[in-house]
Amino acid sequence: MRDHNDLLTMNERSLAQQAAVRKATFLPGEVKELRPFSIWEISQFMFDVPADTLRKKLAEDPSLPQGLTEEDGRQRWFSLEEINELRRRMRFRGRTLQPARPKGRAMRVAVSNFKGGVGKTVVAQHLANAAALDGYRVLCIDFDPQATLTHSMGITEVKEWNTVWGIMCRDLCREADRIMEGYDDPDDCPYPSSDELPEDVRSIGAQRFQDFIQPTCWPTIDIIPSCANAAFVEFASAQYRSLHKAWSFFGCVARYLDELPDDQYDIILFDCPPAIGYQSLNAAFAADILYIPSGPGYWEYDSTTSYLGQLGDAMADISEGFRDLAADAGITLPKRFSDIRLLMTRFEGANPLHAAMMEAFQNVFGADVCANPIEMTRAVEQSGRFQMSVYEQDYRQMTRETWKRARQSFDRAYDEFLKTVLAAWTETASRKEAAE
Repeated sequence: MRDHNDLLTMNERSLAQQAAVRKATFLPGEVKELRPFSIWEISQFMFDVPADTLRKKLAEDPSLPQGLTEEDGRQRWFSLEEINELRRRMRFRGRTLQPARPKGRAMRVAVSNFKGGVGKTVVAQHLANAAALDGYRVLCIDFDPQATLTHSMGITEVKEWNTVWGIMCRDLCREADRIMEGYDDPDDCPYPSSDELPEDVRSIGAQRFQDFIQPTCWPTIDIIPSCANAAFVEFASAQYRSLHKAWSFFGCVARYLDELPDDQYDIILFDCPPAIGYQSLNAAFAADILYIPSGPGYWEYDSTTSYLGQLGDAMADISEGFRDLAADAGITLPKRFSDIRLLMTRFEGANPLHAAMMEAFQNVFGADVCANPIEMTRAVEQSGRFQMSVYEQDYRQMTRETWKRARQSFDRAYDEFLKTVLAAWTETASRKEAAE
């Protein structure tokens, strides 16, 4: 006979092997490094200027970053830090290279669907990478205990208290004390203070808000990581709710992000787990925009339909059942998104079934379906297999046209994403300015 101890032993063995495999992924070293970018990439895909014009600008001002020249002198390569310095210092015909940024805090986008394998992590990773190459500062939050996004960013060692679980513990302690302080006589409060919560909750809750944020191999992308043991958050959160029934558990991440300085990041991306639970609800309630990836098959369509219904039902139940508690915590219900978008992934334009499913999505969801799907190419396939986005892959390792086609597919999807973000960002900033 076997019991939970066998499961835990198997988990420990698997975690040890998992760590070894993940470290091996980044051979020859154990640290993932971001590759440099060529003049061709910078001019064509980032600055949108002729390569010769860029070379002329560099020659005219030796104080600008000059990159690293190959031995044969045919190509120069630049780090992302150097590219960002060029963005700050260079102009072309009076045009700035800095990205558009409306006023106010960063925009928050949840990439979510409870169907596994539809490309949530691939979409979140590529949108984050594309935004970073566009000059934006990005924070990723990995809500998924599978931690694929965390690993893709070059992070292999994560403690569970530095994940969203830790943020929820911290929030429970802070909310317990806030609610207690709302009573003239603390003895009249029917709920526990933080001092009365379990010791492990208090110890995790003592962390500062910046303690959860880790740098990645991308200089302008940070991450709040995840790990396999973070799956425990679903069980722990149920326990914490029973300890403190006035805790608005769905608002933890939103309250946490409200602590960040407005100018620390531009875009915050959530990679959600394939389930509707405490973590995915926190992501939904913290997000300004909901991005829903779906594959081009009937089962993905069926699952997306179920996801929309179940998430809607869960949020409706919270809006009704927690209205008073939410108002006391400063949360406005019902939760409203600036936009909701559906993105087709793994799409093959020459496949009649895929074309039919795209048409079906558009017939049902109309303009909410992104016009530019993510195409399935060899480079996209490799991005999942080797934990490297198309933007991280070196085009010299394949034919340039293969890499270029994949990059352009993601670029089109990113351009549409950015338009959605900037529209919502501008509207949010205008509302805030009018309220003030």
